[in-house]
Amino acid sequence: MKGFGTMELIPAIDLRDGRCVRLLKGDFAAETVYSDDPQGVLDGYRALGARRVHIVDLDGARDGTQPNRPTVLLMAKSSGIKLQVGGGLRTIERIRELFDAGVDRAVIGSIAVTDPDRVMSWMFELDPRRFVLALDVRLDDIGTPRLATHGWQQTSTATLWTLIERFMNVGLTHVLCTDIGRDGTMTGPNLTLYSEAVRRYPELHWQASGGIAAARDLRSLSECGVTAAISGRALLENKISPEELRPFLPNASSPASM
Repeated sequence: MKGFGTMELIPAIDLRDGRCVRLLKGDFAAETVYSDDPQGVLDGYRALGARRVHIVDLDGARDGTQPNRPTVLLMAKSSGIKLQVGGGLRTIERIRELFDAGVDRAVIGSIAVTDPDRVMSWMFELDPRRFVLALDVRLDDIGTPRLATHGWQQTSTATLWTLIERFMNVGLTHVLCTDIGRDGTMTGPNLTLYSEAVRRYPELHWQASGGIAAARDLRSLSECGVTAAISGRALLENKISPEELRPFLPNASSPASM
């Protein structure tokens, strides 16, 4: 297991109609707008000490449109911070455009579930280490993580584990797993799910998302062995102090240098 403090916190910015928003449990009708200036939010996370930020184009995730693409491409030009970007990436051309603009990693969601062969061909043609599979799950009655797609509007019969197996032979490195039932609730992450994920596939770099509310959640996730934690609402609402965040932000200034 990885030791405390080695896990990286990756702040999340969800874009809808050019604004920074959060959804509750993936419900587009339960939207909270936090800022009309996503670039300003990104700059704030960079100043806090984040090395990487997770950007989601919610419009793209739901229906494949790309109204937020100009905003994303502008954000990608920001120096000193790496972006992993997802939402509506359904062609290799869109992925190449992001990489050419300076985006570090492409986050692939629904299409990895509905057309895994196509995604594996992209990973083979490009660099599999620059892909993050964003696998969103709902737990069924016996606790099995079932995959959800299309902005969480549809639930698949496939499980998290069966899909991971399909991608293991093409150099899969990064997996972002979101427990939809915890997303935006700040009720704490699903530690059982992430502990099981790390136990089954310790060679993967797991990113945990959903439910983070306090510094204790970050410590618990680190103890589970995940590589990174994604947080949106808790950071946007300043629920965790900069001092508590510092151990998990690679570029954060030490107290002595502040």
